[in-house]
Amino acid sequence: MTTFEEQTTVHVFRDDALGEHDAVGLAEAIRRGEVSAAEAARAAAARVRDADALLHAVQTHVDAPAPAPAAGGAFAGVPTFVKDNTDYAGLPTGHGSAAFTPRAARRHAPFTRQFLSTGVTVLGKTRLPEFGFSPTTEYEGAEPVRNPWHTGHSAGGSSGGSAALVAAGAVPFAHANDGGGSIRIPAACCGLVGLKPTRGRVVPNAQGRQLPLDIVSDGIVSRTVRDSAAFLAAAEAHWRNPKLPPVGPPAEGPSGRRLRIGLLLDSPGGVTTDGPTREAVTATATVLEGLGHTVQPVELAMDPRFTEDFLTYWGLLSFLLGVTGRTLGSDFDRHRMDGLSRGLRETYTAKWRTTPGVVRRLRRTRVAYAAAFRGLDLVLSPVLAHTTPPLGHLSPAVPYETLLERILAYVAFTPVNNVVGTPSLSLPAPTATPDGLPVGVMFSARPGHERTLLDVAFALEADRPFRRPTDVPPLRP
Repeated sequence: MTTFEEQTTVHVFRDDALGEHDAVGLAEAIRRGEVSAAEAARAAAARVRDADALLHAVQTHVDAPAPAPAAGGAFAGVPTFVKDNTDYAGLPTGHGSAAFTPRAARRHAPFTRQFLSTGVTVLGKTRLPEFGFSPTTEYEGAEPVRNPWHTGHSAGGSSGGSAALVAAGAVPFAHANDGGGSIRIPAACCGLVGLKPTRGRVVPNAQGRQLPLDIVSDGIVSRTVRDSAAFLAAAEAHWRNPKLPPVGPPAEGPSGRRLRIGLLLDSPGGVTTDGPTREAVTATATVLEGLGHTVQPVELAMDPRFTEDFLTYWGLLSFLLGVTGRTLGSDFDRHRMDGLSRGLRETYTAKWRTTPGVVRRLRRTRVAYAAAFRGLDLVLSPVLAHTTPPLGHLSPAVPYETLLERILAYVAFTPVNNVVGTPSLSLPAPTATPDGLPVGVMFSARPGHERTLLDVAFALEADRPFRRPTDVPPLRP
């Protein structure tokens, strides 16, 4: 087995039942009888074992994975993982926390049922930072999840375990969810496609629907645009929100429609984008103009209190977990939550009286968002204000005030879509960092306009196919 010291880029693509397939391609091969679901599961399990020895992306393995009962689903037999903040019957849900001993879930979460309706074979659960609060999947007392492009860097968060496995080639796609950027951030760090759907596009998240403002959406991280498009269509076949325009049949390529796209380089909160990230966004804008789209600068005139308000709301979530944690495990101890969770809780405790005003102002963000979209179809921006940091930079072991300052200088673009409930998509940029790490660019749309996001994504992918971390020999058992 290759050791971490010998290799800093990890991938497990090989000549096996999975081959070079994405999820759509693998499902087609299974339907044609070229490979069986059991063969695909065994090949994925072997890839996961090899990748996880270096990436530490898996929380729980399923001993005897079985295909979902939806034998005719769009992804029948495709192996995948569920993120470990979502119940899967028979497996513990640990939420990335050392504050309690998780117990086996008695039933599937509503989204798990929707996920399984697509026909996937679940191989286990992926790791996340404690309760999904952090934009990196790191811990105070455990191995971090490592980035397959460079194992000394963050895989992002909070869906970092899922992103690491997909980018490394262990599975074609994996479950992810997003309460402030947790689909788009790891997609950006790992060079993947990460679509956060419109609020209500998929079944409500079990945690988010209990909040005064539901900021959580479920979805996947994938290596190809067609996988993300096909997943959204397959999920809608299980349940469709009648208040949103239907996604319809899965899109398979760009429509050729010319779009009007706003360009936002620095965050509405005043955070300046670093050089490589700015270059990635402007390079994407140049490609779009070459494809016939119109790109023009845009402003998003946010309430100047937005960042502080979102931080207070973030703290509310940690506070609520501290109060209700015993529903997760009888031994739950809020004092064992990590430094980020404790700091957020303490921040909220000092400001709890401001909650009604915070929620009211956050809800009004939709007005500024709608105003920015007048005359536009999409807005192009960075996913993150600077490139993927090395492990340790955002660790929960960093003193809270320093850590918070670093997070706010990093996660400066994604939360707006969670607050407003609008769809947003992270894509790999045509440029990379000087040391070869991916940089993500983000497209945002009006509510219900996922098809427009996918349209531009197909066009960019066709023009410049996305890179993969395959520039070193694959790992071997």
